[in-house]
Amino acid sequence: MGRLFICFIVLISLFYISLVLGDIGTATSYNSPYTPTKCGGNRSDQFPSGNLFVAVSEGLWDNGAACGRRYRLRCLSGNNRPCKEGTIDVRVVDYCTKRPCPSTIALSSDAFAQISISHNAKINIEYVQ
Repeated sequence: MGRLFICFIVLISLFYISLVLGDIGTATSYNSPYTPTKCGGNRSDQFPSGNLFVAVSEGLWDNGAACGRRYRLRCLSGNNRPCKEGTIDVRVVDYCTKRPCPSTIALSSDAFAQISISHNAKINIEYVQ
């Protein structure tokens, strides 16, 4: 019985550890036109189905190596409880063009709508590559 209890505690601990392995940052939305991008220029095939894509700030850009990277992210908090439940998977297609970038990750309007009920908010997110 003691070993079963210890195994149970270890499994629960691993579950909770896996929930907090992501990085914390902020997210905003950006609207079309989405092209040209720094990753794919004017190519339409660079955009994933569902338009779940992002532009990243300098900290994630990695001199262009971020192009095509995928991130799983979820909304953590923001003003007026903007978060929807769940996570989304997004692909990096661009470098944030605003200087300075208003957030860690700028989501396409479709991607932002998947995780937040607010359209023009700045939200806190957790993300993992």
